[in-house]
Amino acid sequence: MLRMNQVFAVALLALVVTACQKKEKDEVPSRTSFFDKSGMDTTVLPGNDFFTYANGTWVKKTKIPADQTGWGSFYQIYEDNQKKTRSILEEAAKADAKAGSVEQKVGDFYASGMDTATINKLGYEPVKAELAKIDALTDYKQVLTYLAADEGNRGGEFIGSYVGSDDRQSSINRLNFSQAGLSLPEKEYYTRTDEASKKIRTAFVAYVAKLFTMVGVDPTSARTKAEAILEFETALAKSHKAPTDLRDPVANYNKFAVADLTKQMPNLNWRTLLNTMGLQRIDTVLVSQPGYYQALDKTLPTTPIGLLKDRLVFDLLNHNANLLSKPFEQASFDFNSKTLYGQPQLAERWKRMASRTDGALGEALGQLWVKKYFPAEAKERMLTLVDNLQKVYRERIEKLDWMAPETKAVALVKLDKFVKKIGYPDKWKDYSDVDIKRDDYYGNVQRARKHAYKEDFAKINQPVDRAEWGMTPPTVNAYANPTNNEVVFPAGILQFPFFDKDADDAINYGGIGMVIGHEMTHLFDDQGRQYDANGNLRDWWTKQDAERFKTKVQTVVDQYNNYTVLDNLRLNGRLTLGENLADLGGITLAYQAFKLTKQGKSTDKIDGFTPDQRFFLGFAQVWRIKVRDETERAGISTDPHSPAKFRVNGPLTNFEPFYKAFDVKPGQKLYKPEVDQARVW
Repeated sequence: MLRMNQVFAVALLALVVTACQKKEKDEVPSRTSFFDKSGMDTTVLPGNDFFTYANGTWVKKTKIPADQTGWGSFYQIYEDNQKKTRSILEEAAKADAKAGSVEQKVGDFYASGMDTATINKLGYEPVKAELAKIDALTDYKQVLTYLAADEGNRGGEFIGSYVGSDDRQSSINRLNFSQAGLSLPEKEYYTRTDEASKKIRTAFVAYVAKLFTMVGVDPTSARTKAEAILEFETALAKSHKAPTDLRDPVANYNKFAVADLTKQMPNLNWRTLLNTMGLQRIDTVLVSQPGYYQALDKTLPTTPIGLLKDRLVFDLLNHNANLLSKPFEQASFDFNSKTLYGQPQLAERWKRMASRTDGALGEALGQLWVKKYFPAEAKERMLTLVDNLQKVYRERIEKLDWMAPETKAVALVKLDKFVKKIGYPDKWKDYSDVDIKRDDYYGNVQRARKHAYKEDFAKINQPVDRAEWGMTPPTVNAYANPTNNEVVFPAGILQFPFFDKDADDAINYGGIGMVIGHEMTHLFDDQGRQYDANGNLRDWWTKQDAERFKTKVQTVVDQYNNYTVLDNLRLNGRLTLGENLADLGGITLAYQAFKLTKQGKSTDKIDGFTPDQRFFLGFAQVWRIKVRDETERAGISTDPHSPAKFRVNGPLTNFEPFYKAFDVKPGQKLYKPEVDQARVW
């Protein structure tokens, strides 16, 4: 995937913002410039810091909006897409739509969430029935029963379950359990001794206590409960794998018979747990991180029931705070967005509701979205670009000097078989069983959640529907799914500066061409390479080729380990390896494909830049981004993507065509002798 932050997808900036302003009826004026020269800082040598050379003035002048964690191309496109979504939702909300229609569901969902008068009047009334259920629990076994029976949030925060392809039998869906139980982003947040981490833990206790006081608990008791919850989670965090360890698909693949799990972890009683979930027929599951569940099995019986109930109350309130009255939503924002990621101000209500409608009824909204904003010719142009990069990738694999013929043969079959999904699904999800009422926002969200769980649970042990999408059409992102051997590009990202039908090839190949190559490379990165042409996790490499690959990628790990941000925080080259490899592969494939175009073969300048220079400037423009320090800090420990600056400078350090285009010489900071450059695919 491209970069994910805590709010949406990747975060970066579209320049020439004035050219993106809408006319009436959402018409976009014709663009006449496709690279923003005014954002450059030409006092910096390209060979010393190309990101700053291409983007430095923009970075200096740009102020991050108060309701954002950063600003840049992805943020700008996301905001533009939200405006488009708002137009659709407001039109649907005003229409006298047929009951049960897509228009009625998305329009009434949006309207219910915009009805703040009713929401604020209700306070926490919508969760009182659940609070009473929690209060009636008397032991940990009843806690497990309560969690398993919750159709809107199976397992709460204690049990993490999802349905997806069996990595070793990718044609079948399995129920998978992954580590859970923590409220902070990852395990080190509970134990790090730096001042920033201590402040986060202090703020977490204050947030938990505040939620308790808002439902009637006296402040002293609320504080005691909050401190006990932090202590409980800190102990549980010891059983968690670190983000880097979660990137090993072999180590995180563990298939169990339910009967065996029940014997190994009798206190969790997996058979009863699944039966309560309505899954009596399921006798085999996957458990990604058994260590967590082994710890949970020992912890639950020895934890006071009062503490377990307090934790359930906190989970309920934290999980639903954004659906309740303003004080609850503000409290959640103050900790989960402001403290953790530095966002100063809550976004406008309509923005939050546009996002929540997309999250609850994504493909219902998506049908209306692509009809209005994604023309068929855009899909056709994208398919051509993907096909061109696929041909280039084939040529590169065929010419590899480090891979044996037998490994190449399998790699080429995999490349030829990968599926390309562009814009939107061929068939839409059915929301006919989701009852959406104009005056019941909380109920609407719960019914949408229940629908999603019901839909997922129905897939268990059934054939995988390879036509299904993992993102909604308006999403500003893209992804590769190795178990489906597919790359997916939602309509939402197919906009400037990534893609414009009127842009020259240098800009489009430097933008969306790089994104296409990035996602294709994910199918062959350190994780993706372990899956075969059918999406099965198996070792199809010769031992010698696998060792050569590991040696090559270690160079990339070492390179990114040496990058620092903020107060000399070092990047984790192992955590970011897959994305760094995809960035390097993306720019390599996109450039070679660009050189096959008429412009790529010419020397004609535009705005004083050669075609090759323009390609690299277009690439850097895509990653024009500025984020808050808190967001940067959180990303270093949890985000598998490198910061934007290194997504530009990092791959170019290893790319000879960049050296030639900008006369990069020995002694300049981005220069590396050819023998030291990282080259994989």
